[in-house]
Amino acid sequence: MHLPHEPTHLPIEVPDPAAQDEVTVIPLKIEDWLTVIVMGLLALITFANVLVRYFTSQSFAWTEEFSVFLMIVLALVAGSASVARNRQIRIEFFADSGSPARQRALARFGALMVFLLFALIAVLSTRVVWDDFRFGETSPGIGVPQWWYTIWLPVMSVAIAGRALGLFIRRGRRA
Repeated sequence: MHLPHEPTHLPIEVPDPAAQDEVTVIPLKIEDWLTVIVMGLLALITFANVLVRYFTSQSFAWTEEFSVFLMIVLALVAGSASVARNRQIRIEFFADSGSPARQRALARFGALMVFLLFALIAVLSTRVVWDDFRFGETSPGIGVPQWWYTIWLPVMSVAIAGRALGLFIRRGRRA
């Protein structure tokens, strides 16, 4: 006999997110592994800095700047993965209601808008990278060339735009 406040220990099935992925031309494992690598680097850098601070009362000057850079890369990689998996932010009341044709049209419209946005960001951020390179800008913390950091914005924007274009095409093929 179970009392009303006792949990009923039923087995909970946790779905495997990778098993639900659509087939894409460029494997989604790329974003998955980039996420693992970036998170590992962030943890390693932060842990090393904590140890150095604890034992020496000093800190690595470069860790904060590099950690911020890695967090930005992580956000862009996650953005690419969410677009490829069609899990980007949207208002589900509108996106998931109505006829299947309406849902497909809204999904394609959303994918097209994401594509246009990130294509524009790629073009504009390329100019920023060029200016950083041309004028010899250096990072404020450790003085490395700024373009080492900014080059990844147009690269990842192209990746996200490509994922959005792939989603647009896949949604157009669905019946």
